[in-house]
Amino acid sequence: WLGLKKIYSITQQGNYLLRIELQDWRGNRRHIEYSFSLGGPSTNFTLQLARMSGSIPNALPEHARLRFSIGDTAGGSSCPQSHPGGWWHSECEETNLNGNYVTPRSRGRLDRGKGLYWKPKKGRYYLLKSTKIMIHPTDLKSFD
Repeated sequence: WLGLKKIYSITQQGNYLLRIELQDWRGNRRHIEYSFSLGGPSTNFTLQLARMSGSIPNALPEHARLRFSIGDTAGGSSCPQSHPGGWWHSECEETNLNGNYVTPRSRGRLDRGKGLYWKPKKGRYYLLKSTKIMIHPTDLKSFD
């Protein structure tokens, strides 16, 4: 991780897109892109998303203010207590790209919920082998 303070500082320089790339244990690779805004430390790095494109169904709520939380700083949600790793939780079963590294042999629901996963509301549960979270400016011409 680059760190939330550094990411926040970068995003204050212009408009950026958030791209999430996912690979499951069968080798399938998918991605999704969002326009986004990230709040600063005073907002617990609140994230707001609007889906732009992608090859996987959305699993993160759009236009909602998602607060970054870890452990017991859930802000009213019990998700971080049962799903390790800091993340922008809004509902417990949607997604966790900062969980433990769990292999497909871990079939139990408790183990699976602690791993890296992507679960659209109306879609299949993706247990993930790898994830990438990247940002890039919306105006790439300024970097020529």
